[in-house]
Amino acid sequence: MSYRLGVDVGGTFTDILLVDEASGRTWRAKTPSTPQDQSVGVLKGIEKVCGEAGIELRQIAQVLHGTTIATNAILEGKGARVGLVTTDGFRQVLQIARSYVPGGLAGWIIWPKPEPLADLQDTVEVIGRMGADGSEVTPLDEDGARAALRRLKGRGIEALTVSLINSYANAAHEVRVQELALEELPGIQVSISSQVLPEMREYERTLTTVANSYVQPQVSRYLANLEGKLREGGIDGPLYVLRSDGGLASARVAAANPVSLLLSGPAGGVTGAAWVAEQAGFRDFLTFDMGGTSTDVALVQDLKPRVGRETMVGHLKVRATSVDVRTVGAGGGSIAHVPPLTRALRVGPQSAGAAPGPAAYGTDGVEPTVTDANVVLGYLPSSLAGGEITLDVEAARTAVQTIADSTDLDSAEAAAAGIVDIVNENMLGALRLVSVQQGFDPRDFALVAFGGAGPLHANALGRLTGAWPVIIPPSPGVLCAYGDATTSVKDEAARTVVRRFSQLTDAELTDLLAELAAQAAATVEADGVPPEQHSVEYSADLRYHGQGFEVPVVVSVDAFDGKGAGLDSLRNAFDAEHERLFSFLLDNEQELVTVRATVTGPRPAVALTLLEEGGPDAAAAQTGTTPVWIDGDHVDAALYDRSLLRAGNVVTGPAIVVEMDSTTLVLPGYAATVHASGSLLIRPLEG
Repeated sequence: MSYRLGVDVGGTFTDILLVDEASGRTWRAKTPSTPQDQSVGVLKGIEKVCGEAGIELRQIAQVLHGTTIATNAILEGKGARVGLVTTDGFRQVLQIARSYVPGGLAGWIIWPKPEPLADLQDTVEVIGRMGADGSEVTPLDEDGARAALRRLKGRGIEALTVSLINSYANAAHEVRVQELALEELPGIQVSISSQVLPEMREYERTLTTVANSYVQPQVSRYLANLEGKLREGGIDGPLYVLRSDGGLASARVAAANPVSLLLSGPAGGVTGAAWVAEQAGFRDFLTFDMGGTSTDVALVQDLKPRVGRETMVGHLKVRATSVDVRTVGAGGGSIAHVPPLTRALRVGPQSAGAAPGPAAYGTDGVEPTVTDANVVLGYLPSSLAGGEITLDVEAARTAVQTIADSTDLDSAEAAAAGIVDIVNENMLGALRLVSVQQGFDPRDFALVAFGGAGPLHANALGRLTGAWPVIIPPSPGVLCAYGDATTSVKDEAARTVVRRFSQLTDAELTDLLAELAAQAAATVEADGVPPEQHSVEYSADLRYHGQGFEVPVVVSVDAFDGKGAGLDSLRNAFDAEHERLFSFLLDNEQELVTVRATVTGPRPAVALTLLEEGGPDAAAAQTGTTPVWIDGDHVDAALYDRSLLRAGNVVTGPAIVVEMDSTTLVLPGYAATVHASGSLLIRPLEG
């Protein structure tokens, strides 16, 4: 028997999911994250879940890992010291940046401009230039390049970026500077922009490649350390890492291109949600992943997550393909506070995290959090994570009472309800970003809620958005790990080709797409997926001639059948998407900017587990009742053990459904029906 292991490291918990590939049976474990060395929490969780399954570590065939190591390096400012090599005259490319300033009218006065990831003192110029058409305008001064590299060596840089003008059109100069750097700076990892992001726009290309260098040493060390510990533990199967676009890459490929991992963690949740929603019969849905530190949301159409061409982490926006996930600082550990100046209750974005954690955890946390509010309201059981954490109700009440004392609220329950209402509104704002502001009505979608805290707030978010049903997956607290374990190896190749449609033919575009597909396929094949198992998708960034931004559009290869209809189909697809996004079209000619080919391996064969039919009566799963605070008063809510629920059971609110890794709240006026796949489908009673 062989097993796949999904691992997701969050800010508060590390989630482990073990899948028997033959039967589909799963085992799960949840352990506190270890920020000082994430591999410690990972190994502890793996040993725990293998012990519960009664297997040895050597029986694990693959480890599939979603990680926040690259994200945390950016957010915490703990990346490498990066040296940057630019073309002569472009030394201040990162300082000049773009003219966008966030905030209101006076934002430019009060906004503290972030420091670039590569300091100006660690940036050098080399003489040599390529033209936009790929021709050599000025030869590379190799002696000058060597001298510049030696200067960087004396400054103690830990990683190096080479980003030269127009290298997306001709990478020869960058490749040569990389060769010189390997001679002059032995042991230093070198990233070149023509490999990391072979697209036009010097600032975005440089920034993305510098970000790659900034996190590369830390990611490489972490993956090498984790691989070594896995081997020591007896796991000989390969280690794969989840990319920001929802695909997998081998540890080797991930270490070489870590900028593609910046949304690795959230992408796993979206992938897992797609798997769960498909089993429940829904293809269009919003995802709502509420963990201990933050909440991630996304929109999925026809089981395909919307993919963006930019990744935002903190203040940093890089050009890297990723699932279009929006994040807000709203999680179970988000701290509630009352600023003295306004005396208005606020929740987050500061978080108690894993240490010290919410007051209810009994680990030296004293500030009131969303978790503490849920404890005071009676929504959480006395222990979490299968007994890993025992909750201190009195400590939670004491913490939340400080909010009541700082406001006009008359009780800890009223303060707790206010905390929950505010955090729900914060998360509603994030859901509107991926739906309403993208031209989608959330009422046309289901809502898949997961994460350790997601099911507690899911019913309320469904009420706020009108998205029904609200789907609570089996094992919602470890769904990100499930997504890691059920996704596929993937790679992408891209190239900038700025041409108006009148300057392009179907045959030329077909040849280019085939070349890019072969490039991406080589990486996927090197990761162990044979060519006959590859599937290929194509996309293009298009604009009207004269526009300064592009719109991504899927390329239908079937239209490029040699009959000359390919570009026409692409033109029509672009016009339709442009009108949907902006409600207008232009008479300008369409222009192709960038084309991409994405090669994906097969989805792993994981057998489905179906629940026994049980009829609507859920009494056999009820374990008692508990008082909860809802709508300003205490009421009795029925308690259910989720492991005892059967297909067809109906749980009518107010009710609390308890399981190892999460707790689901069903509000009065709503009912949760158990689907055969194990998901809970919450709908209004009248609907």
